[in-house]
Amino acid sequence: MRVLVTGGTGFVGSHTVKALQDRGHEVRLLVRDPARIATALEPLGAGPVDHIVGDVTDVAAVRTALEGCDAVVHGASVYSNDIRRGAEIRATNMAGARAVLGTAVEMGLDPIVHVSSYVALVEKGRRILTEETPPGRSRWPYPASKSEQEAYARELQAAGAPIVITNPGSVWGPHDPHDGESTVYARQFVRGLTPFLPGGGIAVVHVDDVAAAHAAVMEPGKGPRRYLLGGPYVSVRELVRLVQKEAGVRRPRVPIPSIAGYGVGRAAAVAQRLVPFRLPIDQGTTWLMYCDCRTDNSRAERELGIRFRPVEESVRDQVRWQKAAGRL
Repeated sequence: MRVLVTGGTGFVGSHTVKALQDRGHEVRLLVRDPARIATALEPLGAGPVDHIVGDVTDVAAVRTALEGCDAVVHGASVYSNDIRRGAEIRATNMAGARAVLGTAVEMGLDPIVHVSSYVALVEKGRRILTEETPPGRSRWPYPASKSEQEAYARELQAAGAPIVITNPGSVWGPHDPHDGESTVYARQFVRGLTPFLPGGGIAVVHVDDVAAAHAAVMEPGKGPRRYLLGGPYVSVRELVRLVQKEAGVRRPRVPIPSIAGYGVGRAAAVAQRLVPFRLPIDQGTTWLMYCDCRTDNSRAERELGIRFRPVEESVRDQVRWQKAAGRL
C-alpha cells in the first residue's frame, strides 16, 4: 500500500515510517520543511520516501498529498505542555484533524489512522481507561485539543468511516528528532531541575511499540477500530528513579502529594507567561500525574499482537540514546 504519514519527521511519526517500510509499504510524507526528513529518518535506517510540501491545516495541500495513496496515518499535531503555545495548539490540532481525516474519508482511503493520545481520555476519577472511555475534559491546551480531535474522529467512526484511533501513553525511547516532552523530562530528572517529587503516575510506552501497532493496523476492510497503546503504568517517583539510575546520578527531591504537585503546576502556568524560557514544571504534566490513570491495553495485545515493553526498557533506550547523542 501507499501510505501518507503526517508528522512523519516527528518522534512517533518517524518510527512509524520505518515500521511501515519494514512491512513493505510505500510511504509519502506531508511536510512543511523537507530538510527535516533526513534528520528524522536516516538514524532509523529508513529508506527513501516521497514527500509533498504543505501544512496539515491546508485542505488543498492535504488533498494533493492524499492523491494516489491507499491509507493515511495522521500523526501531526503541536505536542507541547508549554502554556505559551496554547493559541498555536488550538489553531492547529483540531484544524489538522478535520483537514486530514475529513478529506481522507471523502477520498475513500482505508484505513485512516488517527494518532490520538491517552490524555484525550484522561479525567480525574477515571482509574482505568479503555477504548470505550469517552473523551475527557481538561482546561489545559494540549489535552483539551486531543479530546476535541478524539470526539471528531469518533463522530466519523459512528458514520461508518474506516477510522482507526490509537491512544499512546507517554512515549519514550531512542531517536527523538526534535526534543519532545518525554525527552525534555528525562533531562530535567537527570539534572535535578525541580526540587519536588509529586505522587501519582503515568502510562509509559516504547516508541517502537506504538510504531509496530500503526503498521499492524494497516489492513483495509476492517472498519472503525480503537486501540489503547498506553503501555505499563509507573509512578512518577519510580520513573524518576529509573531515569536517574540509568544516567548514573542521584538528585535529592522532596516528595509531595499529587494534588500539591498540580497546585505547583498551576502556579507555574501563571509564571510561564511572564518569562522567556521554558520552566521545568508545567500544568499539563502535573495534571496528568494528579489524574493518575492506567490504561487497559489488552485489545491491542490481543488483536495486533503487540507486547508492550517494560518501563525500564523504554527509559533505558531513551537515556542511553541521549547520552550517546551528547544531550545528557
